[in-house]
This record gives sequence, C-alpha cells and structure tokens, in this order.
Amino acid sequence: MQWGLKDKMMQKSELIGKIKDYFDLNVYETKVWLALLSKGIASAGEVADLSGVPRSRTYDVLESLEKRGFAIVKIGKPVKYLGVKPKTILEKMKNNVKKDADDKILSLSTIKDTDEFAKLEQLYHGGLDPVKREDISASLKGKSNISNQLREIIQDAHKEVIICTSADELKNKSKLFTQTFNLLKNNNIKLRVALSGNENEVKELSKKFEVKFFHISIEAKFFIIDRKEILFYVTKVDAEEDIAVWLNSEFFSQAFASLFDKATGAK
Repeated sequence: MQWGLKDKMMQKSELIGKIKDYFDLNVYETKVWLALLSKGIASAGEVADLSGVPRSRTYDVLESLEKRGFAIVKIGKPVKYLGVKPKTILEKMKNNVKKDADDKILSLSTIKDTDEFAKLEQLYHGGLDPVKREDISASLKGKSNISNQLREIIQDAHKEVIICTSADELKNKSKLFTQTFNLLKNNNIKLRVALSGNENEVKELSKKFEVKFFHISIEAKFFIIDRKEILFYVTKVDAEEDIAVWLNSEFFSQAFASLFDKATGAK
C-alpha cells in the first residue's frame, strides 16, 4: 500500500512543481511535506520511502520544515513527524507577508525625514534647469503609475474636481471612489461626477454614495482638476494595459470642462 502511494506521488511532478512555487519550498521539501500530509505521522525512514527523497537528505529536510513551521516533531521514541495542515501554513504565510509589507511601508515612510531625501528634493526643485509643473504633459502607462499621478493631482485640488467614468467602474472601485469623495468633501472641494451606463443604475449609485451623479450616454474616462489639469484615459476598460495622458493645460482643461457642462446640463 505504501509503495502504491509512493508511485502515485512520484508521478505528480506537476503538483509538486506548483506546491513548490506556491509555498516557496524546494523540491525535496515539497516531496517530504506531501509525504507527511498523506501519511499523517511518519518516521524519517517512512518519509524517505514515501517521498523518494534520499534517506541521507531526509533528516535535513525534516529539520528545515520543522523550523519553517511545515512539520511538528511528535514527542516520544522513535522520533516521528506530523505535517502541519495547509490552511494553517497559508494563514501563517499571509500574516508574514502582511507584516513584511507593513515593515517595508514603515521603512519607506521614514526616508522622507533623512538628509539624503532632502537633497533629492533640493535637486528636483532647485537644479540648473528645475522642472516646472506647468510645463509638463505626460503619457502614463500601467494602473499603478496612473493611480499615483491621479492621487497627486486630486490631493492638490483647490476648488473643483470633475470626474467622468462608467457606473461599472464606480462599482468595481467603490472603496477607492468613496475615499476620494470623502477627501474632497472634507477639503470643501466641489465635486461633479458623470457616469455612463444604465440610467437607473446611475440613480441608485447616486443614492448609495450620497453624491449627485449625472448620466451621460458617451463612454469616456477623465478627471479635471480646477479646470487647469486633466488626466484622460486613451484605452478601453478591458484593454491589456491602461494608458492615460496627463496635461497641465488650462486652455485644454477649460475646453474639456465646457464639453462636460454641456453634456450634463450643469453649471
């Protein structure tokens, strides 16, 4: 029976490869952990037979798995091992990733207080040919880059923010839009939003977010800040990669805002 199980495990190279990648294990660690999970409780010799891992390496691998929390040593003699259930491992890994991310964020947040960062800012603002924001227009690629630029210009808004997107986009990113709406509300920034899609759905969303949404029939996605800056998407929602253009042009932004006024009948 054990040899049948061994043969079955040895044939599952695809499973071993995926488990190895999912849980950041090497091949021997993966085989030994799978053997423990299938057997329940096993000695090093039994693990070697079931996993196909050389007996001379099995002890080191079991010790490694124990240190990483994938295996537990059963009290008593002869020494036997238990495999820790996958759900427990997964939760532990998720917590570790979250902790590492929190530590990294904390570390990054302290950089701005260093002398080196102050010098970087000094180079940017006071170099031989300093960059003037009003001279900039840029093409942006990727959700992260676009979101970062959008967050920056919205946070710098003084009077008004105009948003044009779809009802589906608003629903899919409701948490992000809620944060944005609250930020603008707290800063006393005038907010005007137009949504394409089903008209009844737009009305329901307006009630849900407690913001007046205008319904439009044209599909478009853009953001106008103080009628001076505009960021508009040039790709469809289902495109492989998001591409947007940011213009710091009062003339162009005013023209776009005027079209928005006519489309919504707003003033």
